Amino acid sequence: MGEKVPFCTRNFLVFLFIIFSGACSLASAKKCNPSGKLRGKKPPKNQCNTNNDSECCIEGKFYQTYECSPPVVKGRTKATLTLNSFEKGGDGGGPSECDGKFHSDKTKVVALSTGWLKKNNVKRCNKNIIIHTNGRSVKAKVVDECDSTKGCDSEHDFQPPCANNIVDASPAVWEALGVPKRDWGLMEIFWADA
Repeated sequence: MGEKVPFCTRNFLVFLFIIFSGACSLASAKKCNPSGKLRGKKPPKNQCNTNNDSECCIEGKFYQTYECSPPVVKGRTKATLTLNSFEKGGDGGGPSECDGKFHSDKTKVVALSTGWLKKNNVKRCNKNIIIHTNGRSVKAKVVDECDSTKGCDSEHDFQPPCANNIVDASPAVWEALGVPKRDWGLMEIFWADA
């Protein structure tokens, strides 16, 4: 026959279970809500680079801005992979924020949405992440911010603010993931700190 658990011990275990369950619910309930809106401005002629299917701001359209990104889940954070050229004259605009340099499209580099790059006391500049999709993984260096707080200006190549869940990757990353070139541009992925 099983031993009886003393009443006090049983109550304490139930108490711990309730506390632990509540803490887990709070952690999973964390959300990243929009922090504001930005009104689009019409780009000056030839000032918005539409390579890699980049979108130009539309005059008068409101774009949501974010100072946060969804919580990073250890080992597997869901994101949207987008395509970006980090070369001079590419659709990424100016030099990369992390090192002030341009990067070849043949180099595996990424930009992260604002909240993932430098919020919550975690700085990912010049660190590697691992991107997972389609049964493949690739390591890429974080060199830039995909700005979720600003956009529609010359600094951001007259493109709207990034969504808060973006891993903006060079062509080399897409190639390393084995994605056919015709499918480059937008893809659901998971990523983790390397």
